[in-house]
Amino acid sequence: MLGYHLYALTHDPLSLGWLGLVEAGPAISLVLFGGVVADRFSRQRVALVGRMVFMALCLMLAATSQVGGRTAELGIYIVGFLIGCANAFITPANQGLEADELPDGDTMRGASLLSSLGQAAMLSGPVVSSILFDVGGASTTYFCLAVMFGLSGLTLARYVVPRPPLGIRRGDSIAARIGEGLRFAFSEQVLLGSMALDLFAVFFGGATALLPVFASDILHVGPTGFGILRSAMSVGSLLAMLIAVRHPPQARAGLVFHGAVACFGVAIIIFALSHNFVISFLALMVAGMCDGTSVVIRRAILRLAAPGEMRGRIAAVRMVFINSSNELGDFESGMLAGAIGAVPAVWVGGLITLAVVGLTAWRAPKLLGLNMADLEAQEAARRS
Repeated sequence: MLGYHLYALTHDPLSLGWLGLVEAGPAISLVLFGGVVADRFSRQRVALVGRMVFMALCLMLAATSQVGGRTAELGIYIVGFLIGCANAFITPANQGLEADELPDGDTMRGASLLSSLGQAAMLSGPVVSSILFDVGGASTTYFCLAVMFGLSGLTLARYVVPRPPLGIRRGDSIAARIGEGLRFAFSEQVLLGSMALDLFAVFFGGATALLPVFASDILHVGPTGFGILRSAMSVGSLLAMLIAVRHPPQARAGLVFHGAVACFGVAIIIFALSHNFVISFLALMVAGMCDGTSVVIRRAILRLAAPGEMRGRIAAVRMVFINSSNELGDFESGMLAGAIGAVPAVWVGGLITLAVVGLTAWRAPKLLGLNMADLEAQEAARRS
């Protein structure tokens, strides 16, 4: 709800771009250090600390929202910056922990199940938070989020047993540890290609940052309609992930990956051109299905292509790409919308996404022809 709350205070799409920028700066600049932390210390404990940090930030937002006006606006920017800092350390630990928990020999189904659970939360979260925002206001919404982060931390502490770190030698410098992760990530065409495709497709094709503009000024559906639109991609992602649990894209994973990102670009173009709420919702849902399919494949790639002792650092490199595409993509969307309008900014991004898919297929043929069974065989050989 940060974006909607900020737009409600400013009514300026450029402010959404600035919010994306203040989140992206620390997230990108610190995440490689976060990868070292995820491989050097217990990933479970780092994830637990992260939940407590997010709880504190939600309480800070609740307090500044009570004051309102410029104080609330400044509070959103400050918390956005701190969220970027926290995510730089928490996300590599979370992703490394998830990869550790995926079962051997059933990686695709495990990735699909984990993704489905996450998307179920993302599906209900925007709707519930938008209703809370409508009924109780910003302060109540942020306080409830703080409670949820606290409960999540208690659950993690109760049910997940901390594991010792696997592979960083105590004598290695931080620069050497970061360099090891970078060299491995950039030497593997499947890893690099999947991260690059995600980076440029989401950077240019993302419409999430401009949803407040579409909900308020184009579709005229208010905060509740915004919450429904915000959840549309999660609905689609959840459907795709549940299908992948039963029918994982194993043999032609690379081809499915490229096709999903291409369909994502088409759906974003349809959303941009629509003035009908139902069509807009369906377009975003299809985009979510495409994104959900690509998420499952990318998670499986992280599990199978990265050694266990390096998963935190590989996840950190991946997060550089993801943060660049998400937060800097939000900034790009806001800036472009301020210059040419929200509608052309989104459909132009969809066209660029289609071009990126073709370029990636040409430059990363190993990714296009990816068969997950081959990666599973490589992982088994590495363990032996």
